Amino acid sequence: MHSTPHKAENPEIICIGEALLDRLGPLGGDPALDHPVEDCLGGAPANVACGLARLGTKVAFIGRLGKDEIANQFLSLMRSRGVNLNGLQIDQIRPTRIVLVRRDKDGERSFQGFAGDRGEGFADQALECNAITSVWPLITKNSQWLLLGTIPLAVNAASEALLWTINQACQNNMKIALDINWRPTFWDISKKADSGPGQKALKAIRPVLNEANLLKLAKEEADWFFNTENPQVISRSLPKNPDVVVTDGPRPVRWFIGGFEGSIPVITTRKIVDTTGAGDAFAAGLLHQFLTIEKRMLSTEKVKEMVRFAMACGAIVCMESGGIQPQPTQEEVLAFLATD
Repeated sequence: MHSTPHKAENPEIICIGEALLDRLGPLGGDPALDHPVEDCLGGAPANVACGLARLGTKVAFIGRLGKDEIANQFLSLMRSRGVNLNGLQIDQIRPTRIVLVRRDKDGERSFQGFAGDRGEGFADQALECNAITSVWPLITKNSQWLLLGTIPLAVNAASEALLWTINQACQNNMKIALDINWRPTFWDISKKADSGPGQKALKAIRPVLNEANLLKLAKEEADWFFNTENPQVISRSLPKNPDVVVTDGPRPVRWFIGGFEGSIPVITTRKIVDTTGAGDAFAAGLLHQFLTIEKRMLSTEKVKEMVRFAMACGAIVCMESGGIQPQPTQEEVLAFLATD
């Protein structure tokens, strides 16, 4: 039974970026051609916002949706979770983006392309900086973290808005949590889903890496952006020496947090239905832990507990379809860990 949502009047964490629809194809099939498909609300920052809210953290979401049924579903969902939506924008022209997600027979997913574009692009690409400036003071009075990914950097308008919020967050002494979430098709639709970043993307993303206080990235992203998978080496290569977590699918998670370095095997589940949103649930769990545990209280064992909590959030999400609906409460995570 999920807990009753609270109103996030003074959000502790701001999530900014894309909210979209993941259209999941049948296992082993093509979401553009084969049926049945399953439509699930998604987008990494939206996923993290919903995951944080379910865990009991006060959170706000800043993003831009089309004036369509997908937006209506998001509004209903986020309101039911208690997410602060003062920073949500509605685009009167561009639709909410639909992402075609191909799943192999084991549930592992890859992004195949998009649907719904009517010729003006998608709403998330047109995130307006001016609209954020008017609400920013209202939603950041109690905020400690700004969570973001790199997808908005792929287009000028959204990039301007994202960079403005990063600058303001730094001025307000908020910490920056960056989940690289590299998705080549958002930068160039002709790119294969497993392509690494080109010079344009590297140039756009590097300044944001330099502002990170917490950096979450997959093993492939670590290799592409830092030529190493070692979290401590990555941390020391950046000006703010961020806490770093490197995930690697079913292989152990590695971290360098609070000066403590370690790794831990992932939590296995009985059945993986869909891995979409698992990394976002992990990010939500980790940020939730950062809010509840003071850094001066960290130890090797405490960091291990934090990472296990985050891994449990991701594992639970893998047991059902979609990145948001299966997200657990804190009580459900603790119960899951108790039986693991």
